[in-house]
Amino acid sequence: MSGFSLRASIFQTPTPDALQVLPDQLIEIADDGRISAIRHATPHDQPDEILPPNHVLIPGMIDTHVHAPQWPQLGTALDRPLEEWLFDHTFPIEARFADTGFAEKVWSSMVPTLLGLGTTTAVYHASVHEEATIALAQACHQHGQRAFVGRVAMDHPEGTPEWYRDTSADIAVDASARSIEQIRALSGRPGLVEPIVTPRFIPACTDAALEGLGELAAATGVRVQTHVSESDWEHQYVLDRFGITDTHALEQFGLVADHTVLAHGTHLTDDDRNTLIRHGAGVSHCPLSNAYFSERIFPARRQIAAGLRTGLGTDIAGGAEASLLAQCGHAVTSARHLDANEPDNRIDIVAAFWMATVGGADLLGIDAGLLRPGNLFDAIAVDLGAVGVMKDLDDHARTFEKLVRRSNDRAITRVWVDGVNVVTRSDASGKGSG
Repeated sequence: MSGFSLRASIFQTPTPDALQVLPDQLIEIADDGRISAIRHATPHDQPDEILPPNHVLIPGMIDTHVHAPQWPQLGTALDRPLEEWLFDHTFPIEARFADTGFAEKVWSSMVPTLLGLGTTTAVYHASVHEEATIALAQACHQHGQRAFVGRVAMDHPEGTPEWYRDTSADIAVDASARSIEQIRALSGRPGLVEPIVTPRFIPACTDAALEGLGELAAATGVRVQTHVSESDWEHQYVLDRFGITDTHALEQFGLVADHTVLAHGTHLTDDDRNTLIRHGAGVSHCPLSNAYFSERIFPARRQIAAGLRTGLGTDIAGGAEASLLAQCGHAVTSARHLDANEPDNRIDIVAAFWMATVGGADLLGIDAGLLRPGNLFDAIAVDLGAVGVMKDLDDHARTFEKLVRRSNDRAITRVWVDGVNVVTRSDASGKGSG
């Protein structure tokens, strides 16, 4: 890969409370895919590429919670309780990924679709199947998506169906260890796709599996992802089983560490939160799926203000919207509902976008989420004409809100990951907004 330069205006959110607009910038990308310099462009500059005047550049979206094998069921059965949704609808779909050909067909649809929606980084739960998991990692390499891919471990005889589980804790840990080695051995750009230790959640895992996976994460230096305090049912299950909350149970098993990604967290206590902060772990806020399954609303503003690392997740397929930009709007809506009972918990689109970019990068510990020197050039070009921006009416704040709330795959015309152009579409609107 060779370096290049690009001229564009940038919209981004360096903090949860600040929109940064950088008009007419010259961005220089080095051979390693990192930004080497950003400065205001001059008439004498001769960049390799100039975005059209009706386009702007934003950082790539970082989806911190995706159930990859649930892609075929996206948008279905969301009227059911979580445990019924899992056993009657989700586990049967996931079991089909024993067929690696079926898995490859799904991955070849899902990964480019998510890239086209601006998801430059995804944190994936795969299935229990080693071959399907490796095929997912290969698909991410092939299409150029930054990803953390985890083979799901689940062995509890009461928390999983007999026909879809690891048959023992040893098998769960050993298969997870092999998947780590195989993902690390894949050819492709170094660091683009990484393994992640993935116990599904406490109800699906025996104590022996949880303990072994914690030891595996420590021995390999691999990040951990799982669910935490997601719903009334799941939260109470852990209290009944261990007498302590998810957070403290996972901590005892060595599964809470720096950059551990814990999905949902709607039932976290303040003590749970402080424990996560102490370890450097954080939460993937999944606002749409929380509305279906969590019975509570994640207080994003309060948790971020307290210092909890917080990213944004689609939770495909518990969340029926694959676009993380759309999830930003759902995060605002979610906070509005919470505001009725907990004043001062509203967030705006700036804070939501921050979670989807800078917050997610901080949660994962990657140099992304903000277009600045030293960071990876993961970026999206958006056609403002396609999202209804009106030059004579919309200031920067209104432009940004329309950009986030109304962007779809028609408005996103270019996507770069690691400095590589992975999506190119023609100008969607055919007209400029200036």
